[in-house]
Amino acid sequence: MAATDFKDYYGILGVSKTATPEEIKQAFRKLARKYHPDVNPGNKGAEAKFKEVNEAYEVLSDPDKKKKYDQFGQYWKQAGQGFPSGGGFNNSGFGVDMGGFDFSQYASFQDFINELLGGLGGAGRSNSSRAYSYSSSGPSGFNDFSYQTSSTSSGTQDSEGKISLTLSEAFHGVEKQMQIGTEIVTVRIPKGAKTGSRLRLRGKGGLNPLNQQRGDLYLKVDIQPHSFFQLEGDNFVCEVPITPDEAVLGAVIEVPTPDGTMAQVNVPAGIRSGQSLRLRGKGWHLSGSSRGDQLVKIIITVPKDISPQERDYYEKIRAIRSFNPRSNLSQIRL
Repeated sequence: MAATDFKDYYGILGVSKTATPEEIKQAFRKLARKYHPDVNPGNKGAEAKFKEVNEAYEVLSDPDKKKKYDQFGQYWKQAGQGFPSGGGFNNSGFGVDMGGFDFSQYASFQDFINELLGGLGGAGRSNSSRAYSYSSSGPSGFNDFSYQTSSTSSGTQDSEGKISLTLSEAFHGVEKQMQIGTEIVTVRIPKGAKTGSRLRLRGKGGLNPLNQQRGDLYLKVDIQPHSFFQLEGDNFVCEVPITPDEAVLGAVIEVPTPDGTMAQVNVPAGIRSGQSLRLRGKGWHLSGSSRGDQLVKIIITVPKDISPQERDYYEKIRAIRSFNPRSNLSQIRL
């Protein structure tokens, strides 16, 4: 490889060879934001620069790779060349000036590359990871797109992101269009997805700048709260108010269900505030056609404004009432 083909990673990031890891990270983030495809749609020059910046950061942010880059310099990109014939690994097999470096310690060129890259693409090596954070406002409002990109043993880079759904979208299932870089992607979310669920988009992850392969994108589901229904495990929980007379005498009331229908619920006489009644099969979608339950939490609600006639009847009830809910409090001692 000619010296003119050598990529100066320090120059690409605009830092000195004595730059600290934090200075390297700050330089990378600044350039990544500047040249990211979201900011420069259709700009091939910016896209190439973005890949170059990622490549530089991939090496200089890893202490082992940085050390080997500093040592081997212009031979770093020989990872793409074949192994010379003859079974031996020596300087003469390349037809280029190796600068006097002794490669005889390596059994093959791939061993040299695995050592040079710290195991990127080699079996039995630990994976490396880098964190990136960008803001993207796609058609579906896929905002604050933060993701973690990891180099796998195959050299690809998987990414993780977050997608926000309403409770209705998660319950019924939904198709969403979102923008990933300059690409519009349609994502189908099946019914029954929960907060923390992960969806896999093959080939939509990070781009490995060394081999130009894209990993997978894993979307973590985040469900927005609902004003009436709350999801607890596999069950829906909702609070329904009843009047004091309904609590005393019992009643049949109608309660909304997540399916969009009203269900009749028998409230037993003497129910206490806070007790729950169960509607079986009205909860979250489980495997197959099974579902969780809907729990109706009863809240006894006292009216603030009553008519003169209602007040008269309440006073009559108070005059003849025999039940004292505080009868046992006189025995309480600390």
